[in-house]
Amino acid sequence: MGEEHKVKLSDVGEGIVEAEVAAVLVKPGESVSEDQVLIEIMTEKVTIEIPSPVNGVVREVKVQDGDVVVVGSLLVSIDHGDSDKKSEAMPDSNNETSIEHSKAASSYSYPPEETLSESDQLEQSARSSDTKKKVLAAPAIRRQASELGVALENINGTGPGGIITSRDLEDITSRRDSESSEAQVIDLGKCTELKISGVRGKTAEKVAEAKTKIPHFSYVEEFDLTELEATRARMNVSSSQQQTKVTLLPFFMRALAELLPEFPIFNARYDDSEKTLRMYEGIHIGIATQTDHGLLVPVIFDSQRLGLRECASELSEITNSVRSNRATVNRFKGSTITITSLGLLGGITSTPVINYPEVAILAPNKIIERPVVLDGEIVIRKMMNVSASFDHRIIDGYQAALFIKKLRVLLEGPDSGWLGLVDPIIE
Repeated sequence: MGEEHKVKLSDVGEGIVEAEVAAVLVKPGESVSEDQVLIEIMTEKVTIEIPSPVNGVVREVKVQDGDVVVVGSLLVSIDHGDSDKKSEAMPDSNNETSIEHSKAASSYSYPPEETLSESDQLEQSARSSDTKKKVLAAPAIRRQASELGVALENINGTGPGGIITSRDLEDITSRRDSESSEAQVIDLGKCTELKISGVRGKTAEKVAEAKTKIPHFSYVEEFDLTELEATRARMNVSSSQQQTKVTLLPFFMRALAELLPEFPIFNARYDDSEKTLRMYEGIHIGIATQTDHGLLVPVIFDSQRLGLRECASELSEITNSVRSNRATVNRFKGSTITITSLGLLGGITSTPVINYPEVAILAPNKIIERPVVLDGEIVIRKMMNVSASFDHRIIDGYQAALFIKKLRVLLEGPDSGWLGLVDPIIE
């Protein structure tokens, strides 16, 4: 038998400790070549390909589609070259950990019980009590266990080094729920089950984290965007074929670049663990983008350096790359304030969820033509309700109201010079 080469999930950075197996592309006995993709891993909304480092034959596949694995887990073992039988029978120290952990890497089941003598049981119990406080689990797992009322000390982790995985927690809670509801089964008829995983699952985790950690409060203000819409229409009429059409969001981006230096507390991220607010000079705007896989939030960095048409171009480029799955993982990290909009589908108002760990999010709603009183006369104007949510630990109601009202002044006066347009038709 050839030399065994172990392919493990390496550290992908950004503090990520676990990832989801999106697709297993090989099976045992299959010949593979160097750089051939073995497995696709989904982490933080980006798919990462795991290639084969050698030519050889797949000996074992330790994971399957949908498994959640932690950094260091054994994914695939490949027979490569020749090795003597001694190396197979007596693995060196570098292989001991991977062999021990590979027993549970795919099934996430508890290790088989062994028959112990009374003295061994007492010794094991003593060791257990000494190490009871040493629970290995990612922060997200600890948070979920706390919400479910599950003591992590009572769970045997099946990940590398005994780390507790999300599958371990699911096994415990499903067994508990099954026992508690055993006598209360109700036939609800046919149903379709859909496992929430991949991008949708990651989004669900982030939204739950944001709502759990951040005390939200929302504020809604009415904007008269009649003049802004007229300016936008004139700009697009005069645009060349090479220029990107300007939508409403670039105006909001430019308004934030104009306003945030006066309100730096809104362009910030709050570190719960250190109780530290970090306010940034660069304005890194997250753009909530709907895709076939779910909601993603790519980032346009240093938006303050962009003019109106540049904002439109960057916005078009990043949303297209996200929807076509071309965006790299770095484009989803580091936003300091987020804009979310449903465009023409937008309603009268909304209560957006803050993109944790930011402290503010803006949500333009749809424009509606309706009668309003202007200078004592009833006229038809293009009105929009702009919604926003804020972290009440950092921003109070007065600050939020002042910020939104100044934002309204800017957007209601696009010809006042702040956009840098000498003529609304010519940028």
